Amino acid sequence: MKVLVIGSGGREHALVRSLVLDPTVTDVWCAPGNGGTDEHATNIDVDASNPAAVAALAQDLGIDLVVVGPEAPLVAGVADAVRAVGIACFGPSAAAAELEGSKAFAKDVMAAAGVPTARAHVCTTNDEAEAALDDFGAPYVVKDDGLAAGKGVVVTSDREEALAHANQCDRVVIEEYLDGPEVSLFIITDGVDALPNDLVDEVIATVVHPTLQEMTKRGTPFSGLLYVGLALTSHGTRVVEFNARFGDPETQAVLARLETPLGELLLAAATGTLSEQPALIWSTGAAVTVVLAAHGYPESPRSGDPITGLDNAEAVEGVMVLHAGTARATDGTLTSSGGRVLSVTAIGETLEQARSRAYEAMTHIDLDGSHYRTDIALKAAHSA
Repeated sequence: MKVLVIGSGGREHALVRSLVLDPTVTDVWCAPGNGGTDEHATNIDVDASNPAAVAALAQDLGIDLVVVGPEAPLVAGVADAVRAVGIACFGPSAAAAELEGSKAFAKDVMAAAGVPTARAHVCTTNDEAEAALDDFGAPYVVKDDGLAAGKGVVVTSDREEALAHANQCDRVVIEEYLDGPEVSLFIITDGVDALPNDLVDEVIATVVHPTLQEMTKRGTPFSGLLYVGLALTSHGTRVVEFNARFGDPETQAVLARLETPLGELLLAAATGTLSEQPALIWSTGAAVTVVLAAHGYPESPRSGDPITGLDNAEAVEGVMVLHAGTARATDGTLTSSGGRVLSVTAIGETLEQARSRAYEAMTHIDLDGSHYRTDIALKAAHSA
């Protein structure tokens, strides 16, 4: 099987590394890829959000399966264009991807399906936004209705800040604040059947199946990866958001423990044969991912700085380094090219061991001005 992965981040590097381990996968391309994907696949340039260009590339390469990583190409209709030329594609149609592309649409689907979520108002004017903020009170949660590259949500107790964000957007969803910790669930689905990364009966029954049924009822069945963001509130489990693709950097940790061949699994979801697949197989233990960010991230990340020490980092037991914002200079030097530069993912018999390995590996990487969080998995490790 020949596979084309669309995207250039750490998620795509993780997908590529897992796909090349599948014995049914013979060739992998990544478009456009990054400075790490070229170690495992063939990078090839393409405008990832141009449906016609991606479909033509898949045809030219004789691809059997296209895997779309980021949300923007999905919302743009890349999966539709690929399927239109007779090639299997893992990823929802543009219409189904509106579950992520429009928060108002997602709220409407959840309301129709009876899915538990935060109460919300969709606002297009200053007066509507003010009324919604007053209805819910602080803390205020204001979400840009459309895709905003992870920067469209403001949670604040400052009413003026909340209102200012609302007025910067064409349309916003203002909703009640959900207390409690947040968790996420990855659902691989062909539109009918669903395989989560870890079966949670309540979420499957009250969120996933009702949502998939409602999408099918609307004539826009959802196939691909349904990411369900959840808040475990004092009043029960509530949906925070839907994403239409693998999360990043969650994917890096999830795939590190997946033993089921990934290519076969994604092809089954893309071709409607997921019901024929056996239960997913996972390694024991735990996985932890820590992200290395560039100088100036998130406001103004700096690009072009050389990156060294990756071999020593990957020499730490159980560690792999996954590239996100990296590129290779003409002389082969690895340099930074984005805000989130690398993901260090480690597996271990325990969460504490995985965490310790990830942070040990991080000390070996040299990138001028870079920084990373030091509290990843700390609370969970202490409570284990």
